[in-house]
Amino acid sequence: MLTRLTEHRVAKPWGRTDVPAAFGRIGDGEPLGEVWFQREDGGEDALLVKYLFTSQRLSIQVHPGDQAAVKAGYKRGKDEAWLVLDAEPGAELGIATKQPVSDETLRAAALDGSIVDLIDWRPAESGDVYYSPAGALHSIGAGLTLLEVQQNTDLTYRLYDYGRPRELHLDAGISASRTDLSVEKSSPRMVGKGRQLLVEGPKFTVEEWTAGRAALSASSDAPRWLIPMGGSVTAGGVDLEQPSVWIAEGSLQVEIGGDGKLLVAYEGPFANN
Repeated sequence: MLTRLTEHRVAKPWGRTDVPAAFGRIGDGEPLGEVWFQREDGGEDALLVKYLFTSQRLSIQVHPGDQAAVKAGYKRGKDEAWLVLDAEPGAELGIATKQPVSDETLRAAALDGSIVDLIDWRPAESGDVYYSPAGALHSIGAGLTLLEVQQNTDLTYRLYDYGRPRELHLDAGISASRTDLSVEKSSPRMVGKGRQLLVEGPKFTVEEWTAGRAALSASSDAPRWLIPMGGSVTAGGVDLEQPSVWIAEGSLQVEIGGDGKLLVAYEGPFANN
């Protein structure tokens, strides 16, 4: 079974009006910040896929892990991964803090804005991949087009938002933060012909498949998210054009042309099938 997910375009104050035409528009002059995909009936899957377009820095924020999220009434925490598709000169990603700090220091920095200087800002380039675990303070800079794969939980604690009139969540955010975390850029590795691991996290995995024909193993208990990234890609005889996201819940054949590229995401660690 192969299901195409419904596309949702979301305006954001930090979004852009110069996104590729394939992503459509929100309205006259409204900046498009996110394009995300879910089932037409609103059913909640374990993972969520988004495209992000930024013209300003996003808030400095954090997501809780599974235990804290379940305690707050959610099904799961929120690890996420970013794949940089395009980056303007000088674009940055803020991932984790430069060094561990106390809760008191973190609160004071969030209140006076110096938290910006605590964040580890890294130059961002097309092709960069990061896995950001729950608990890591983070922010996405301006001038970026990203593909984000995340655990599907709408639970974000903002600690600093550059004066935008949105709610902050200092108590919950500080409680969820782990400033002892160190996050490194992912190093893709080949795991088979035309198949490499881009994201190898404890909560989910993202593979990149290129030219060839292969069998995809999936089921309703172990679905696969299929994200075509351009070129010729078919799955189960269905053409997968970009931008779109599909869920496979049964085994099927995948065919990728010489210029094609497909991302395959799934829960848990790497599965060699």
